[in-house]
Amino acid sequence: MPSTTEDADATAEAARTPGLWRNRDFNLLWGSQSLSDVGTAMANLALPLLVLHLTGSPTQAGAVGTVGLLVGMACRLPAGVLADRLDRRKVMITCDLLRLAAYGALGAAVVAGAAGIAMVVVVVICGAAANALFSTAEHAAVRSLVETDQLPTAVARNEARAYGTSLAGPPLGGLLFALGRSLPFFGNAVSHLLSLVTVLCIRRPLQRPRTAPAGSGRAAGAEGLRFVLGNPFLRALLLIAAPLNMAFTGMIFAIIVSLQRAGTSSFVVGCASMIFGLGGFLGAFAAPAMQRRLPLPKLILVLCWATTALMALSALFPTSVLAAVPLACAVFLGPTANAALFGYQAAITPDHLQGRVISVILLVATSAAALAPGLAGLLLAHLTSATTMLAFSLIVAVSAVAATFSTGIKSMPSQT
Repeated sequence: MPSTTEDADATAEAARTPGLWRNRDFNLLWGSQSLSDVGTAMANLALPLLVLHLTGSPTQAGAVGTVGLLVGMACRLPAGVLADRLDRRKVMITCDLLRLAAYGALGAAVVAGAAGIAMVVVVVICGAAANALFSTAEHAAVRSLVETDQLPTAVARNEARAYGTSLAGPPLGGLLFALGRSLPFFGNAVSHLLSLVTVLCIRRPLQRPRTAPAGSGRAAGAEGLRFVLGNPFLRALLLIAAPLNMAFTGMIFAIIVSLQRAGTSSFVVGCASMIFGLGGFLGAFAAPAMQRRLPLPKLILVLCWATTALMALSALFPTSVLAAVPLACAVFLGPTANAALFGYQAAITPDHLQGRVISVILLVATSAAALAPGLAGLLLAHLTSATTMLAFSLIVAVSAVAATFSTGIKSMPSQT
């Protein structure tokens, strides 16, 4: 019977497709970047501590962090063009070599007592630029390493990696810095050396052959932007994700500042930060199961409206660590949404545009989030903590209304 034959063919095809945990190349990339992300988190914690040690100025320590954020944002769109135009494997290797040299040199300078603020700024600039380019190339390469139906699960695993390293990296960086000021930087350099070796061991190509000549950098960047704005789903994603990311970042900042102003101990403030990260970490592991139960359009609506309500609930406890619990529940939903959204984006975007489309989406999302601490500080200077938190809940409500009435979301297939 035809149906029996078709079922047999489908079963055979499923048997030939290895599960994600048996995908050698993806697991090599995932494992190496877990170590690399831990190294980056250690260095990001140690850099302001080093600047404080060198200058005694919190202002200069904060300025160095701001430089890193601005460089990363400025490099995001060019990184998308380069990730699509050049060999992605060579791009990633070059980034690892740059980070290895920069952080190794900084560690050696600290040991020799020759590290200065100028060198720290140069290392921060090199690291931020390399991080932006590497992460864009890595995001774009995932589509070449896994099957299309495995993309959401692959993104969910990357989300778990990001939250896990954000939990492990800073405490480890602080411990190493206490043992020796050079150790976090040497540790970061070693992590990039391991990343370099692992990328060399990946067998599959990280992109499809290019059949058309590349245009100029400006034209290439415009092509990615046109693709995003021309797709109803991606266009709606930008309108929804920007205020959502801003609200999350601002809310976390507002809770931490409110706890500090209330005289809460540093340990308890640290516990609040850990609660946020733990919510995302657990959400990343739950993401595959939740995606099977919630189609993407419904998932977007649930995330937006649930986050609106949970942030409003946090506002009831403005000076208590309990404010972190509802927000952690909202963060729990984030990895599922990111996995579904970026999995869908990867599936509908041609390989030669992956880097540019990802860079546009990430630039919009991170640019909005970068404004959040300043906005939160301004609101806290003139309003109560509870009112400030409610303001961020209202910002998410804007995303929720946009998602509810968006034709781009409504026109999406119910299963992706």
